[in-house]
Amino acid sequence: MSGIRLFLTALVFCFGLNACADQPGVPAAGIAARSAGPITEEKGLWREQDHWIPVEGTNQLILMRLCRPMGTNPARLVVANHGSPPSPAQRPNMAPWACDQRAISWFLTRGYAVALPLRRGYGASGGTWAETFGSCRDPNFVAGGMETARDIRSALAYATAQPGIRRDGAVVVGQSAGGWGSLALAARNPPEVAAIVNMAGGRGGRVDNLPNNNCRADVLATSAGQFGQTARIPSLWIYTANDSFFSPSLAGAMHQNYVQAGGVAEFRALPAFGQDGHGLFTAAGGPQTWGPLVEAFLANTLR
Repeated sequence: MSGIRLFLTALVFCFGLNACADQPGVPAAGIAARSAGPITEEKGLWREQDHWIPVEGTNQLILMRLCRPMGTNPARLVVANHGSPPSPAQRPNMAPWACDQRAISWFLTRGYAVALPLRRGYGASGGTWAETFGSCRDPNFVAGGMETARDIRSALAYATAQPGIRRDGAVVVGQSAGGWGSLALAARNPPEVAAIVNMAGGRGGRVDNLPNNNCRADVLATSAGQFGQTARIPSLWIYTANDSFFSPSLAGAMHQNYVQAGGVAEFRALPAFGQDGHGLFTAAGGPQTWGPLVEAFLANTLR
């Protein structure tokens, strides 16, 4: 652990955009150490660095990509959170989204910095998959969501401490399991967060890989209400008519329970998108569909 402490101490004293670029980082178990390299235009239109960050309350580190917009003014942070594949065998193959991925560049072109954490149990972050909800007969969707929120909160705390990133007014965006974790984070009301964007959030979908076959739809809807009991951060929920994980009726039930319990949420039910609207967030044409909704929501919320 002394090596981790030295590494984290070194990060604290890195001021300026390029100062920490050559720090090698600390690898997760079995993963070779990597350096993000200097931030240069040769890396692409968007400046980026990969960081190994500590997860609060654990002895684990996860990989987080930080994408910075052009310019030198302090940037408001977006923490964008991935989903969870239906098959556990796919989790080791996952990687952070690229800074020039269409959904991520949508935020960058508007002056946001974007943090892209790869949560515990996914890809190079490795370690134990922390987001399990147990058996389908008696799932604990709240506990699984809170573990997702733990990783998101860790990324939020780390990224907002970096040079050139605003400490306040952050936006948390999550797709699928990442959206569910974003709602769990909203229940914690972190003071740095001003808005939540839930893109097709939920858990337990497509059991046996069958469309609209949820583990326990009733428990999922009730669990959303549990988050809503304490969540007071404004949120925008976006779902499509042809989401094969969370049908319009299930999405509507989750939202209804959330707001009836006290949660603050706008709900947008969109028409069918492509072959499966569950992938709207990162799909070709996705930002053109959800972008105006998110832009209007953030304009009204981030004042």
